[in-house]
Amino acid sequence: MQRLPRLAPSQAGVPVLPACLALIRRDLLASLRQRQDLFNPLLFFLMVVSLFPLGVSPERSFLQEAGGGILWVAALLATLLSLDHLFRHDFEEGVLEQMLLQPQPLYLLVLAKVFAHWLVTGLPLLLMAPLLGLMLQLDGNSIGVLCLTLLVGTPVLSFVGAIGAALTLGLRSAGILLSLLIIPLYIPVLIFGTGAVMAARDGMPVAPHLALLGAMLVLALTCAPFATAAALRISVSNG
Repeated sequence: MQRLPRLAPSQAGVPVLPACLALIRRDLLASLRQRQDLFNPLLFFLMVVSLFPLGVSPERSFLQEAGGGILWVAALLATLLSLDHLFRHDFEEGVLEQMLLQPQPLYLLVLAKVFAHWLVTGLPLLLMAPLLGLMLQLDGNSIGVLCLTLLVGTPVLSFVGAIGAALTLGLRSAGILLSLLIIPLYIPVLIFGTGAVMAARDGMPVAPHLALLGAMLVLALTCAPFATAAALRISVSNG
C-alpha cells in the first residue's frame, strides 16, 4: 500500500491556523493519491440515482415526488461509504499518534480533517446534485432547495460520521459496526433534508426545515470535534 505523507516534525511549533491548513492540504493530496477512495462514493452516488428509476418507475410524476428522497438517501449512503477511510490510513501509518502529540488542540485538527473529508466527498455530491435532479424531473425551485439542504446537511453527515469512524477505528468488521452506529443518527438530517425539497415542490415554506438543518450543523460543528477527539484517544491507546 502506498504510504501517506506524514506530518512534519517542524509543525510542533506552528500556530493553530497554519497547522490546520497544512493538515487540510495534506489530506487533500492524500485523497488525490488514493483515487479509489475518492471516486468510489461519487460513482456509488451516480449509480444509485441512475438505476433507481429503472428499478422502480420512470414516470415523471413519481420521480418528481420521490426525487428529493432518492438523492438524499444516495448522498447519505455515499457519505457513509467514505467514512471508513477517514482515519484508517492515518492510524495504520502512525500519523494519528503524531497528531496526539502535537501542541495544537486535537479537536481543531479533527475539525480540519473533517472539513477536508467534506471537500472531497460532500462538495462533489453537492455539485453533482443539480444534474441528477434534472434527470429525476425536479423543477428549478426544488433543485435549488435540494442544493441548499445538501450544503447544510452534508457537513453534518461528515461530522457525525467522524465520531463513528473514530469509535470503530482498528476494529474488525468496522464498516458494519459503523453503519449500525451512524445510520440512526443520520435519520433526522434525512427527514428534514427531504422534507425541505418536498415542501418546495408543493409550494410550502422551506424555512423551518432549513432552520432545523442549520441548528443540527451548529450542534455538530460545536460538539462533534470534541467527541471525535476523545474517541481517537481511546482508539489509539487501545490500538
